[in-house]
Amino acid sequence: MKAEGDAILAAIGKNEHVVALVVEGKSWSTETLAEQAEGWRMNGCNVCLLIGGPDGLDARCIAAAHQKWSLSALTLPHPLVRIVLAEQLYRAWTLLQGHPYHK
Repeated sequence: MKAEGDAILAAIGKNEHVVALVVEGKSWSTETLAEQAEGWRMNGCNVCLLIGGPDGLDARCIAAAHQKWSLSALTLPHPLVRIVLAEQLYRAWTLLQGHPYHK
C-alpha cells in the first residue's frame, strides 16, 4: 500500500483540490455534489478524486485530502466505484444544467 500511496501522492498536482473517496467520508446527496462541483468550478479548482485499491487508500493520501466523500457505507470494489462516481458526476452536471436526468 505504501508504493501505491507514493504513486498517488506524486500524481497530485500542486494546487489541486483533493477529495478522498473513503467509507468514513461524508455522504453527499446529488444536490450537495452539484453544489460542491459548482463551488470547485467557481473557484477555478482542479479536482483530484482519490480512489483506493483493494486495501483502501494509504493514510497519507487520506491526510492529504481537503475533503472526504463516501459514496456508500459499503466497501465497494475499485471498478464499481469508478462507474458509480462517473454516474454521480454526470447526474450532478445535469442538475446544474437544468436537465431532468437527475430525478
